[in-house]
Amino acid sequence: MTRSPWILSLLVLVTTAWTNERPNILFISVDDLNDFPTFAQRYPDAVTPHMDRLAKGGTVFTRAYCQFPLCGPSRASLMAGLYPSTLGYDNHIKDEQLQERAAELGTELLHEAFSRQGYKTLAVGKICHHHVPRNSVDQSGGRKRFNTGTGNLKRNWPQKGTSTDWAIAPDRDEELPDHDTATWAVERLQEEHEKPFLLMVGFLRPHVPWYAPRKWFDLYDRDALTLPPYSSDDLDDISEAAKEISILSQMPRTEWAIENDQWRDILHAYLACISFADHQVGRVLEALEASPYRDNTIIVLWSDHGYHIGEKNTFQKQSLWERSAHVPLVFSGPGIGSGERCNRVVSLLDLYPTLLEMSGLPANPKNEGRSLVPLINNPMLAWPHPAITGWKKNSFAIQNEQFHYLRYEDGSEELYDHETDLKEWKNLAGDPAYQETKEALSEQLDQFIKREQP
Repeated sequence: MTRSPWILSLLVLVTTAWTNERPNILFISVDDLNDFPTFAQRYPDAVTPHMDRLAKGGTVFTRAYCQFPLCGPSRASLMAGLYPSTLGYDNHIKDEQLQERAAELGTELLHEAFSRQGYKTLAVGKICHHHVPRNSVDQSGGRKRFNTGTGNLKRNWPQKGTSTDWAIAPDRDEELPDHDTATWAVERLQEEHEKPFLLMVGFLRPHVPWYAPRKWFDLYDRDALTLPPYSSDDLDDISEAAKEISILSQMPRTEWAIENDQWRDILHAYLACISFADHQVGRVLEALEASPYRDNTIIVLWSDHGYHIGEKNTFQKQSLWERSAHVPLVFSGPGIGSGERCNRVVSLLDLYPTLLEMSGLPANPKNEGRSLVPLINNPMLAWPHPAITGWKKNSFAIQNEQFHYLRYEDGSEELYDHETDLKEWKNLAGDPAYQETKEALSEQLDQFIKREQP
């Protein structure tokens, strides 16, 4: 959308207004949520009315990427404003360890920065890998275990090393922890707060196991669901090193799911969990709408990474490919364009500096991301900043506006042209016509890795 100069001037004034009256921040994470919600325009069948309404009233970043395709490191990176390689973590870490590590590096976690600048901080549910470090917020609703009322289920996928499973259970929303998380957040929004607040709300679903009450399954016709893209020869043009770290042996294979008529059941359960999570998000949004804070609260909704639901012959996160690295990201609230879509490549790492600037707080010089305020003001602005995602064994991917380049520890490579192949079915790394493109992206990746190494 082309903006006239007077609109741009108005947006600058609105941005400046953020600094005059500090806004509240409603910070909502939805665990393991890929780009299926309808507002993402990547998948047709998801029933997500509340997230869609939020997106319609705000700005959707259509090409946002995580920095690590696993809950703990991704959240650690976002909350510390640092790359996982800077933090030195490639696996789950205790929340207190993250706090200590940030302090060692001369910085602080996102909510600590807000607290130090006079904000009231509140948190419930999954924010860091678990909750937030003990005693680091003013009010805490904690985090509960994943399920109640599902202990007697016979598992569809009884494999060790994963809680992957799918079932219609339990009977009531109240038996799942996300219901309590939403209730706690709603109650906080019904209270009077004398200071501006940062309210962090972390939902668990659709993290495995994919359990939800029947009413959420009933939103869908199992047999009419659109299956994600899958090709039986998809992995023929990638290296064994890529397969070794990207296809987890404990997870279901799409081949198995097809042979055993389970693919639609898995997809059905994942979508049911998304709709359940969407309902809980909606409860919080409706409470905000009914509160005195509705006109002075910035909302950001995000997920920590994507998730394969049959693409690449697997059901998992933990890969450098598009479906695992791409995440939903929405901003809404005062000074934020309504119905906007920004197609520039951005990172979860950018949330920390963005929220600081939108709140009129001093920038944190240790942040390794960039404030997205310029893109919120003008979604068409040139943005020559790629997103970098790391994975285990010194493997990385770099994403620019057209190409996705992946390189593994053994030197093997993948290159995908997202203008023609968003499914990532054709590896162009060996095509001489793309040699120059590949070398340029490889050089950018080398510069990043060199910078990150001590």
